[in-house]
Amino acid sequence: MITVDDHPLLDVAVFTTTFASPLSVTESPASLTDLFTLGDDAPMASNDEVRASVRKLLRYGGYRPTGRGKPASEYLLRAAGDGSLGSINLAVDACNAVSLHSGLPISVVDQDLANEPFRIGIADEGAEYVFNATGQVIRLTGLLCLHDVEGPCANGVKDAQRTKTHDGTTRTLNVVWGTSALSGRTAETVAWYHDLLCRAGAEVHGLDV
Repeated sequence: MITVDDHPLLDVAVFTTTFASPLSVTESPASLTDLFTLGDDAPMASNDEVRASVRKLLRYGGYRPTGRGKPASEYLLRAAGDGSLGSINLAVDACNAVSLHSGLPISVVDQDLANEPFRIGIADEGAEYVFNATGQVIRLTGLLCLHDVEGPCANGVKDAQRTKTHDGTTRTLNVVWGTSALSGRTAETVAWYHDLLCRAGAEVHGLDV
């Protein structure tokens, strides 16, 4: 189960994905990785209004979404622009393609590494976690996060290393960090996201939040 704290701007969507095989042996189709460029093949495109609205969403609790703490979707735009956005695994590739073009940050959590109960809400003062394999830490004070029983584990900037996908992942929890300032965009993003995953052979199941 997932509970969502009251938030005046959040329009979040959460669903689970099940892959037929571990990600290490599940290829991303070319139709998916072809979306890693800023061409006209995607049904959506980010813009200045989307970027400003997402930053406002993340800023609401007092977090500053700038510099190294900017939304993950903005990092993807830069990576796609300089050609450095590459394939990681099917779960992450689908996330990155949809986030890149929709402009909405998306989190992907290994469902077997995170533990219920789940809650979406603003992180407490002093909260932090390691976000990569080298041990770098992101400070989370004021940032809207997904929490599991151990604390924050994902957000629209950087997901926690402890619950990231790996070669053996077969189930993920996916969070689309949408904002009510962009009417209908979360639903449109989720519909496309579901379609890409299903075309790649995965099963998706929506969750009520």
